[in-house]
Amino acid sequence: MKQATLHQLKVFEVVARHGSFTRAAEELFLTQPTVSIQVKQLTKAVGLPLFEQVGKRLYLTDAGRELLTTCREIFDRLDQFEMTVANFKGLKQGRLRLAAVTTTKYFVPRLLGPFCQRYPGIDVEFQVTNHEGLVARLSENLDDLYILSQLPEHLDISYHAFLENPLVVLAPMDHPLAHEKNIPIKRLVDEPFIMREPGSGTRSSVQKLFDEQGIAVRVRLELGSNEAIKQAIIGGLGISVLSRHTLGLEGTSDKLTILDVEGFPIRRQWYAIYPAGKQLSVVAQTFFEYLLEEVKRITAGVNSNAVESERKSG
Repeated sequence: MKQATLHQLKVFEVVARHGSFTRAAEELFLTQPTVSIQVKQLTKAVGLPLFEQVGKRLYLTDAGRELLTTCREIFDRLDQFEMTVANFKGLKQGRLRLAAVTTTKYFVPRLLGPFCQRYPGIDVEFQVTNHEGLVARLSENLDDLYILSQLPEHLDISYHAFLENPLVVLAPMDHPLAHEKNIPIKRLVDEPFIMREPGSGTRSSVQKLFDEQGIAVRVRLELGSNEAIKQAIIGGLGISVLSRHTLGLEGTSDKLTILDVEGFPIRRQWYAIYPAGKQLSVVAQTFFEYLLEEVKRITAGVNSNAVESERKSG
């Protein structure tokens, strides 16, 4: 391994992550022959095969899996060193790798903007996926922090709640139930329902409540996008259960209304999580502290506006 270079290790990590020389070459802006040569030289330095090919797909050998784990540890330590040195210099610079479930797109970019302005030396990689995809990334420790609302049960993690994430029943403004109070949950069985796709944390929480109440709703559509569901509701295709944050942090919309249904809202929290025992980088810790501070400031402003509106209407 003395002949191995950091460049070769980086190329190997990207090939292993994609399972493809072609896709690795695209990410690294290299030619495919160059990527192949780097992996061959690294294989020679290790003295054992790192990949085996089945059809068009590459699979890691036992030696390859061990090397991949080692590579990621090396890169994490180097990132940590770089950011620690920057911290010694009184700077905040480096890379923040953030992954979050799809619903967070309604508020995380709003938080990232001021963060990037405050720390212009920090580059942000923001991955958005559904719950299953995020858990897969978490299990491979591909990112610094993960934001989701349903904690994974089978992984050893550290987690911190930072914001409420209530799930509410959304309907068009002119829905017949729009002005009713304490609507029995069993009334929902008469409504055409629009559901998130399987693998969504929102769908899992909703289905759990329906199962507990012994009701089966009539699913008209399954959609993988909150925006598509909102447009389908506005178009009169049915009602749905989504995070109140799909209406923005303020929870308001001029085309959708929240139905007052028994059992709702489903009380959940947004969590920032990471693998247990992982030491957060200087940049990740900086973002985490900023997240708590900024969410507290925004929610305080929203609550203040709500109280003022209620006072004026009273």
